[in-house]
Amino acid sequence: MKYLVLLLDGMADYPVPELDGKTPMELAKKPNIDSLSRKGEVGLCKTVADGLKPGSDVANLSVLGYDSAVCYTGRSPLEAASIGIDLKPTDVAMRCNLVTLSDEENYAEKTMVDYCADDISTEEAAKIIEFVEQNLGNDIYKFYSGVSYRHCLVIANGTTELGSMTPPHDISGRIVGDYLSTVEAAQPLLELMKKSYDLLKNHPVNLERIKLGKRPANSIWLWGEGRKPSLEDFKAKNGITGGIVSAVDLLRGIGKCANMAVPEVKGVTGYIDTDFNAKKDAAIKLFEDGADLVYIHMEAPDECGHRGEVQNKIKSIELIDELVAGPMIEYLKGTPHSILVMPDHPTPLTLKTHVADPVPYLLYNSEKTMEGPETINEKTAAATGNRIDFGPSVMDKLIGKIC
Repeated sequence: MKYLVLLLDGMADYPVPELDGKTPMELAKKPNIDSLSRKGEVGLCKTVADGLKPGSDVANLSVLGYDSAVCYTGRSPLEAASIGIDLKPTDVAMRCNLVTLSDEENYAEKTMVDYCADDISTEEAAKIIEFVEQNLGNDIYKFYSGVSYRHCLVIANGTTELGSMTPPHDISGRIVGDYLSTVEAAQPLLELMKKSYDLLKNHPVNLERIKLGKRPANSIWLWGEGRKPSLEDFKAKNGITGGIVSAVDLLRGIGKCANMAVPEVKGVTGYIDTDFNAKKDAAIKLFEDGADLVYIHMEAPDECGHRGEVQNKIKSIELIDELVAGPMIEYLKGTPHSILVMPDHPTPLTLKTHVADPVPYLLYNSEKTMEGPETINEKTAAATGNRIDFGPSVMDKLIGKIC
């Protein structure tokens, strides 16, 4: 039996006024996914446990079968694992975004113009992070390059008691002062952020970006603190081998911490311009190399949600259905298989951030005949009455450990 997870990050949504009160899931043409809906189990799954923030870290751990209430130690340590950083038990890792802030003199009065600095390229970002490391790095602070705007800071002998270190994608278009931690232990980190603005506003990479009409990566933004994670080996836990295909360090880090296969895939960006065909090919290769389960994580719907890009969110779902879901369904024909299709959490276009609401899920088993709704979306999933209240059990249902 082969197992496939199609994880459309942030796909679920609220009714959108400019879509006549419908959601992107309702309007997107997704014939391949809907073909499974008609023959599978559809319902709602609670991926974010009570008391936890609805991040992609917590939610994807849940879909992979891990109880975040037990194993979660923070987002950035998972990303650090992807980059190849060997954290000491006394280290604290933090996500280091490259962002675009407005140009008010007082840092607290600046506005979060863009949490991803206009999708800065990995090559440009590497030069900026290297410059930050040269000027702000020392025996306590060490900066590491990641992918696009997503990078990492490791703090020697650090603390996680930092108060509210707000994710930048939660405050798009807002003045940042209200979202800066007032906890004393966080003040040295806020000073790093402030110093970075003075360092980066005239950096050659940014001057060139401005010349080209692009937003500059004029500040670092620190958040997502945590210590070295410890995840149970995926094969030991489930009795099957697994692999993850993703563009983002978070998912790659989860995979590495769980001893899953995590291939490098060229051309993937985490946005709607990603190479979906390359992801599909990487997934097929994992199966060909012997993986029992492949988890394809697609970030594009989430990014479109954060940016408030209504039509692009619809388009991202349609591209995934055409370029990933369709070919993967065709590839698995003739082989006993189960497929899980779902988002990790909603990223409503009207809010531009994550929420903890239960999400639609679709479970299809090639060896079982079921009767499901014509299409899967937020409304049809709720209407079935099927509900998974303990998120990690969705993995058990996929692989047949529970019915």
